Amino acid sequence: MPQQIPIVRLHNNLLVSIQVELTDQLVSELKDDLTDAIQSEDVRGLVIELSGVDILDSYIARSLRDVSHVAKLMGVQTIIAGLDPSMAVTLIEMGLELTGVSVALNLESALEMLQESSAREQLAMDTLLGNLFGRR
Repeated sequence: MPQQIPIVRLHNNLLVSIQVELTDQLVSELKDDLTDAIQSEDVRGLVIELSGVDILDSYIARSLRDVSHVAKLMGVQTIIAGLDPSMAVTLIEMGLELTGVSVALNLESALEMLQESSAREQLAMDTLLGNLFGRR
């Protein structure tokens, strides 16, 4: 039976906690599943939690970066959380940077980042509407 990585909806966010060994096929399926979920769900954030991942090769790192960029184009902020320090060092040594991808130390920090971002967006919207309709 093929493995599938669960995608959990939590308020206005999608949460993916990867707790299995990633293969190229599984990563490809996850990319498709995530873009489908973003399209079909009304979400503002995506957290990809990697604390259960032992190996992060160049293909997987590029795929995570690509998913993050696609999500951004679809209006969804992505945060990668739980990246092991040795994996971060390996990515840098390989010359792979997750440019344009938000990162957090752990799941809790990632969810806090999304909450803060949502609060900033709401404040900006309130300010815009106040300016448009003249607050008195």
